[in-house]
Amino acid sequence: MSTVDILAIETSCDETAAAVVRNGREVLSNIISSQIDLHTLYGGVVPEIASRKHIEKINQVAGEALREAGRKLSDMDAIAVTYGPGLVGALLVGVSAAKAISFASGIPLIGVHHIEGHISANYIENKELEPPFVCLVVSGGHSHLVVVRDYGEYEILGRTRDDAAGEAFDKVARAIGLGYPGGPKIDRVSKEGNPAAIPFPRAKVGDSAYDFSFSGLKSAVLNYLNSCEMKGIAICQADVAASFQKAVVDVLVEHSMHAVAESGMKKFAIAGGVASNSALRSALEKECQKQGIAFYHPSPILCTDNAAMIGAAAYYEYQKGVQHGYDLNAVPNLKLGER
Repeated sequence: MSTVDILAIETSCDETAAAVVRNGREVLSNIISSQIDLHTLYGGVVPEIASRKHIEKINQVAGEALREAGRKLSDMDAIAVTYGPGLVGALLVGVSAAKAISFASGIPLIGVHHIEGHISANYIENKELEPPFVCLVVSGGHSHLVVVRDYGEYEILGRTRDDAAGEAFDKVARAIGLGYPGGPKIDRVSKEGNPAAIPFPRAKVGDSAYDFSFSGLKSAVLNYLNSCEMKGIAICQADVAASFQKAVVDVLVEHSMHAVAESGMKKFAIAGGVASNSALRSALEKECQKQGIAFYHPSPILCTDNAAMIGAAAYYEYQKGVQHGYDLNAVPNLKLGER
């Protein structure tokens, strides 16, 4: 079988990333330049700063990815890049760089959907995984429940109506004094707390069994904190974190298992930054085991934004003959399944 090597670029938020991926499943290099320390000062991602940092780092990171893979640019069969969804300024840096590299080298350009990349991260470490399967995508900006019908073919069963799960983690973490980034900090602190200490609500969306809503839960946490403050009651940070996390995990697990049961599929995967949450992984693993469902998940490094997942997704586009022109643009609100 002939090999297909793809140089992939990802700059949708605050990670400048480049990778070389072979045949969609073998990672030859995966370079990530994180800006977390920079944005921690502001309590969240500042889009203008993120864009500026991407401009500074993009050439260096792409060059490093090729060097680590032991490949030259001329060895590449395609240049892949995330073109949406994400922060428009950040996306533009990656898209512009990929177009310039493609134009200068004559190597085909492939634009990739960011969420499709997250889903495809599962192919890298689970070589046996092939569609169809159900996938829960949970990150700072997205909460999607998706049936992966085939490579590049998706049916969205449910999505968040307001805050994404990761967004709720960040906001609650800030409210209880943990700071940014909220997900890993709540996960860590929760281990010392009692998840049954505070009965936070589990939101149901009346007209959809699969949609999520986390803004009411976030408000309930803020109301609890305000009430304690007004009454002079001491707040146990670990209990609040654990109870909040349990409320999020319960809803994600319930909806996911309902989707798997209704679809009749025996394969379930998770993806996105929140997919590295230890409580969520453990609860889903337990539930899948109980129901005889194969459970797939990427390593934590492949759950966060990275370019290897973009290279994995691009391979299947390449196989279909998909190629983009130099009019490819950043689409900050790109919907899954749109081209």
